[in-house]
Amino acid sequence: MEQKIVHLHEIHEPKSFWTKYIFSQDAKIIGIQYLITAFLMGFFAMVLSWLMRVQLGWPGKQFPWLERLMPNAMEGGIMKPEFYIALVTIHGTIMVFFFITAALVGGFSNILIPLQIGARDMAFPFVNMLSYWVFLASCIVLIASFFVPGGPAGGGWTMYPPLSSVKEALPGSGWGTTLWLLSMALFIASTTMGALNYITTVLNLRTKGMTMGRLPLTVWALFVAAIIGLLSFPVLFAGAVMLLLDRHLGTSFFTPYIIVAEQHIPREGGFPLLWQHLFWFLGHPEVYIAILPAMGITSEVISTNARKPIFGYKMMIASICAIGFLSFIVWGHHMFVSGMNPWLGTAFMATTLIIAVPSAIKTFNWLATLWGGNIRFTTAMLFAIGFVSTFVSGGLTGLFLGNPPVDIQLHDTYFVVAHFHMVMGTAAAFGIFAGTYHWFPKMFGRMMNEKLGKLHFFLTFIGVYLVFFPMHFLGFMGIPRRYYAFDQFQSFAAAAGGSINLLISVVAIAVGLAQLIFVLNFVWSAFKGQKADSNPWKANTLEWQAPSPPPHGNWGDELPVVYRWPYDYSVPDAAEDFIPQTAPPVAAKMRKGESKDGKVSGDQGR
Repeated sequence: MEQKIVHLHEIHEPKSFWTKYIFSQDAKIIGIQYLITAFLMGFFAMVLSWLMRVQLGWPGKQFPWLERLMPNAMEGGIMKPEFYIALVTIHGTIMVFFFITAALVGGFSNILIPLQIGARDMAFPFVNMLSYWVFLASCIVLIASFFVPGGPAGGGWTMYPPLSSVKEALPGSGWGTTLWLLSMALFIASTTMGALNYITTVLNLRTKGMTMGRLPLTVWALFVAAIIGLLSFPVLFAGAVMLLLDRHLGTSFFTPYIIVAEQHIPREGGFPLLWQHLFWFLGHPEVYIAILPAMGITSEVISTNARKPIFGYKMMIASICAIGFLSFIVWGHHMFVSGMNPWLGTAFMATTLIIAVPSAIKTFNWLATLWGGNIRFTTAMLFAIGFVSTFVSGGLTGLFLGNPPVDIQLHDTYFVVAHFHMVMGTAAAFGIFAGTYHWFPKMFGRMMNEKLGKLHFFLTFIGVYLVFFPMHFLGFMGIPRRYYAFDQFQSFAAAAGGSINLLISVVAIAVGLAQLIFVLNFVWSAFKGQKADSNPWKANTLEWQAPSPPPHGNWGDELPVVYRWPYDYSVPDAAEDFIPQTAPPVAAKMRKGESKDGKVSGDQGR
């Protein structure tokens, strides 16, 4: 009797709805779970920003309907100052950690890494599943802070002591801050589990022929971002534990001798700046944890839609690694006004300006890839080009803030808000949108609507410049950030309370509403969109050689074999303008400088 061969990936294939879609150990499903949860958190943070902009655009105006929704925060229809600070705190926390980092690192790492390296799944599927559910728990704990006495944390998203270490400092310094710290501890635990998985998978589960020199730039970016997270997030975890001990067990790591409301707090000897060092040792690498995956996505989308090999492949990898290393020695530029020694400030200024060099290399390589290309302006391509635009615009303003004499004047003004939102917030969000539109056919087996996608892009692109570009002028006028209102300050009232802030508020609400187009497109396309074939973009990387969506185990009975780098586009005399990584040298004319075994010599390795 003939015996049927049962493969390992078939044994572990989930059979029920709960194990396939809810408590899934399949990296692709986990990636989609991360992505959808991050989008929900991002939408919640956007609503919080609307409330802030309503207050800044129409200060003192009564909104009775808001009082009915939030009676404790909007007495008489007017926002309380402490609630405004809480909005700033939770909005910033969600956008940085629970939206951008979760979507780019948690979402796209799971969706792309196993597929792009030719693996069946992550190295540790159960730990991968656990990382998502711990992340979801951290989201629930953070949102729960809105329903505790005193409301959510109000110490700013950086949570500086003593606002965060002394319970009596603010209404939100009680249970709200405790839940914030617990939420961050859970988030860091989730991120650490994920980072260990991503690193192990890339190093150990690459398919035959997939050398490190043939990895797509998306994998390189996600790999280095995981290393940065693994080394930096535990530092903030330690800081959060120390802060909890200060708050609940009477220690004084961060709390100095302090008097609050004419009452001495029984603490002394603490050093608030220690928290700043611990926070920013993560905080600035966190910028690159978020931006590197967006850079990798942009590189992939630009090369695919320009129908050209990525320019300077090896230098792109070197730039990713250089950014990863330098990200650990620039944190002090956030503390130029903290009283640090000027010589130390000069050292941090030098490293801050140096890190602009690998970023500039990547920018020039993107432009060189676009130059002379047969460009297809898909929605993903538009967002990738938009990423380059916003990253450059925001990065140039970083040169101002990287110089202590200039930063001292602009610190804590709206110039910093504009810079940060352009270079990290908007640019990273554009990377998320580019990746979503580009890999949506692989995730769901259907195409997103291109017309709705382009409408979404243009409304968003024009809108974000109208929102954040004017903030630079507010910063030059000395308008401070995080202020609840400016009508009590004669020197600020005309500038901050005038037409500029009104314009920003109106456009910010409009841009937020434009994101509903994306939500509609995403949901409708997932169920009713045009069915996609396995490779709708005619791309080279491995994921496009699998069915759409890929089955459990990704590759069926045999893993793919890789023969070439991932950017063989428009090769002269080739039958088509793309050559997949799985195509052996005999199947297509070899590029100049490539040997029969698919290895690249000279400049062809770029």
